Amino acid sequence: MHYRKRNLLRLVSWFAAILIVFWVALASDLGVVLTERSMHTGRRPITPNDVETAHSIADRNHAVMTDLQITAEDGSTLRAWSFIPRAGNGDAVIVQHGQGDNRVGMLGYADMLLHHGYEVLLPDSRAAGTSDGAFLTYGVFEAGDFNLWYNRIKANQVPRCIYAIGNSMGAAIVLEAAARQPGYCAVVSESGFSSFRETAYLRMGQTFGTGPWLGRTLLFPTVEAGLIYAQYKYGVDLASSSPKKAAALSHVPILLIHGLADNNLPPINSERIKAGDPSAQLWEPAGAGHCGALSTAPEEYERRVVGWFEIHDRPAAVINPR
Repeated sequence: MHYRKRNLLRLVSWFAAILIVFWVALASDLGVVLTERSMHTGRRPITPNDVETAHSIADRNHAVMTDLQITAEDGSTLRAWSFIPRAGNGDAVIVQHGQGDNRVGMLGYADMLLHHGYEVLLPDSRAAGTSDGAFLTYGVFEAGDFNLWYNRIKANQVPRCIYAIGNSMGAAIVLEAAARQPGYCAVVSESGFSSFRETAYLRMGQTFGTGPWLGRTLLFPTVEAGLIYAQYKYGVDLASSSPKKAAALSHVPILLIHGLADNNLPPINSERIKAGDPSAQLWEPAGAGHCGALSTAPEEYERRVVGWFEIHDRPAAVINPR
């Protein structure tokens, strides 16, 4: 009798081990597929109508619009639109779009800022719009690209202050960039994620209609295998993308904006960033969805963002050391 029980227990153990190995292998394969998909999201083209709209905004605000390009550290050519008002206020703002978008998606922000006399730069991030690059890295490489644009403006226009606005993935880029370059006077981060790893857990839950617990438990091998795959194939440590850590290290004043109706990246992301940087300001407009504060509450958005820039009119590294 005991012999039969031992054999049954051994059989169950072997069966369980085989199931675990099979599940880990299947989950890991899924991680590779999802990582490829997240790093290659396709490009939104820039059409002649988009260019015409950009020129109309420049004309309406009495600004000169030019095409710019720079070379990234890996040799990629990055492109942007520059808007310089003829009667500017002496400050500049770099505005970064999110995943799946390009500079055209940020023209509304440019229009608002130009109205207040700011020089505006709208770059296409790598692998977006007309910029070179084969894949996204969610701030790992893009933050360095963003700071190259900062250097370009600093060297050529010599503004009194350079500010930054970023939406979604662009918000992560801005926070990562500000941690590396303390010369920004202030930045605005809207609807960003707190860390790539936590967002990967969240995406697993969204895919299967559950909370992020699924990514931290049953689909943990999927997330971790995807991170290992990105490191091995592309040399990108996606897990190092952590706007929360970047904000905690930064000396740059941060305004966080996150709509309470955001079902893409929930407000808990910006709340976690603020928890790591208590000096950051957080505005959570009740009716705004993902990156929807400007369209939902345009007057309050304008008042808060322009006001944030106006009260930080010199580099934070000089006036706000930590």
